[in-house]
Amino acid sequence: MKHLLEIDTRLLKNFNLILILQMVPLWVLSAMLIQEINPALYHKQMIYYSVALVGFFVAFILPWRKILWWFVPIFYTINLALLISVEFIGKTILGAKRWVEIPGIGITVQPSEFMKVSVLMMLAYLISRHPPGEKGYGFWDFAKLSIVILIPFLFIAKEPDLGTALVLLIAGYGVLFIVGVRWQIWATLVTLVVVAIPSIIYPNLHDYQKKRINDFLNKPSYHVQQSLIAIGSGGVDGNKKDEATQTQLKFLPISTSDFIFAYLGERFGFIGMILILMVYILLILHLLFISSSYPDDYLIQVFATGTAFLFFVYMTVNIYMIIGLAPVVGLPLPMFSHGGTSFIIFAVIFGILQNLLAFKDFLKYNTDHKTFLISKKRLK
Repeated sequence: MKHLLEIDTRLLKNFNLILILQMVPLWVLSAMLIQEINPALYHKQMIYYSVALVGFFVAFILPWRKILWWFVPIFYTINLALLISVEFIGKTILGAKRWVEIPGIGITVQPSEFMKVSVLMMLAYLISRHPPGEKGYGFWDFAKLSIVILIPFLFIAKEPDLGTALVLLIAGYGVLFIVGVRWQIWATLVTLVVVAIPSIIYPNLHDYQKKRINDFLNKPSYHVQQSLIAIGSGGVDGNKKDEATQTQLKFLPISTSDFIFAYLGERFGFIGMILILMVYILLILHLLFISSSYPDDYLIQVFATGTAFLFFVYMTVNIYMIIGLAPVVGLPLPMFSHGGTSFIIFAVIFGILQNLLAFKDFLKYNTDHKTFLISKKRLK
């Protein structure tokens, strides 16, 4: 009993409670806003919260350091196969083929969301097995790691879901940037992208994607116009629920998901928007601090850095989108917008990260009826 209590204390000591507490304001305020807009969606969101909680605990108790070597390649391959299957058996919703329906139960899943976890896992697995040299990865190592990112990127972009594809691309290469790649490679890559944007990338965009860019450069779309009106009506300290007419009278579209930050502005004003923005910034900085605190543990470093980049890109694009500084691409505000898949995926990612932190001082543990841990310090 004394030994088990000692183990529990060690785990609680390494568990990063602050990281969880930083997200509580997002969950509470999000649930409140969704309930005000649509009580039915609020009850659905509570189900998502419950499933996400289960997903977090399952991800936390699995022995990732022990099973990564076989689990990650299989998980990545299965998710990639699901992503490819969208092309053949995918279900089209609102003009985009991004979902696969599970036979018999009628539930649809979006494989592109699961690829976030898969890519982070595969990068963590490969980088931990073959860390970068003193000057960073060279061309061939960079090319091998790029394949892990680029293959799902191309399939997601083809669905079409350019927003999610770019998030995956930026997060993946953000991880490689922090881990270490020679500067000559980045200089070459940036040059190629700059040349390709007007000559290759833009001409091959879909018509609706070009329209979004043109709307951004010229007259804002209807969605953005209504969003700006909602934010402007909120003023400095916001309106009462019944006075938030832009949302309550349904002028603001997609107000529970992609444009929920606009309703936040209408409801709690400039002050509320700044406070939530600060929550995100502190959370991202905390994740980057965790990454820098474990320079020799590439599993922690990749997951912390990757999660930070995911939050940064989602947050930045969503907020810029609703105020007209970026094209409308349909990216939700992470852990805030109404939705199940994205919320659950982020919960699983945080569960894996907490596991890597909590068990970083232990060489082995088994998840059966008893937990056995061998501390590295006891072997010295």
